[in-house]
Amino acid sequence: MIVERRVELRFGLASREAGTHTNLSAVRQDGRCLWVAGDETATIERLTAVLDADGLVTGYEGHTTVALADLVDLPAGPDEEADIEGLARSNGWLWAIGSHSLKRKKIKPGQTGSKARKRLASVVREDNRFVLARLPLATGADGLPEVVREDGDRTAAVLGLRGDSVTDLLQDDPHLAPFLSIPSKDNGIDIEGIAAHRDRLYIGLRGPVLRGWAVLVEIRPDTHPGDPRRLRPLPVGDGRALYRTHFLDLGGLGIRDLCPQGDDLLILTGPSMDLDGPARVHRWPGIAGVDAPEVVPAEQLPLLGDVPYGDGDDHPEGLAVLDGLHGEGARLMVVHDSPSPERLTAGGGVLADVVRLPE
Repeated sequence: MIVERRVELRFGLASREAGTHTNLSAVRQDGRCLWVAGDETATIERLTAVLDADGLVTGYEGHTTVALADLVDLPAGPDEEADIEGLARSNGWLWAIGSHSLKRKKIKPGQTGSKARKRLASVVREDNRFVLARLPLATGADGLPEVVREDGDRTAAVLGLRGDSVTDLLQDDPHLAPFLSIPSKDNGIDIEGIAAHRDRLYIGLRGPVLRGWAVLVEIRPDTHPGDPRRLRPLPVGDGRALYRTHFLDLGGLGIRDLCPQGDDLLILTGPSMDLDGPARVHRWPGIAGVDAPEVVPAEQLPLLGDVPYGDGDDHPEGLAVLDGLHGEGARLMVVHDSPSPERLTAGGGVLADVVRLPE
């Protein structure tokens, strides 16, 4: 896929100091605005398009940030990162999901011998990573969308406070349960994408990849009848199962992000391990509905194109369909984790790629 142009995303000082602009993991369009998130904080960011005389976007600024803990309860409190890896928007809600992953400590630069071995043997669980939040979208005084704690009878709610996270649903799963105790970068459980369509959430896993097959989990969350600030999963499809798994032949790559387009699902792929590229975008046509197949061969997942990536940097992490403000025809925006120095602007912003979506 050819990058048509780049647009600058301009962040405020606090977010730049927190490194949010260099750790982007998710993006969604909302009219003139973008919702974005980084994987090193527990916040959600909103940016607003700057338009030229022809009504086309020249960049995004007017940055505002909201702490997830101001909207929902977090199991580890407001100061621990949530490792937000996916955002979705549907029916007046914004969804945010953590990676639900364990973390193996890295060897620090210059460390050798016993200290290095000890760090590699240390696996950490951070409870805020194991949440799924549903946030009401409202229209603010400036006419722009905002996420709020309450909007009439709609209340921000969370799944993952009481042993009821997405991964808790998988404790007895024959395919995924063995990977629950494995850190994410070791091909363990690692959520990195989410898409909302109708009453379903489609959750993409960067890992595990099972003999070359990527995994997508489908759930149907709703308000808990005993507490409007909590969610519960409802049965999916026929029977009483609270989730469905789908196995996708994506050429041995894992899922880095998901984005709906009509009844289709666009899938950004990349390595499951801590490696550079390849990165590609596939289309899963007509996924919407209870009859989506559980095993999807490569010929049913047409490749839209390869996405540029860097050597040690420029890791494509977030994907959004852009409609209406970037010229005729749909475009895709791709945001990156670990951006290269060439992507960082003098004003403290970062450049995102805009590519034309093949018809």
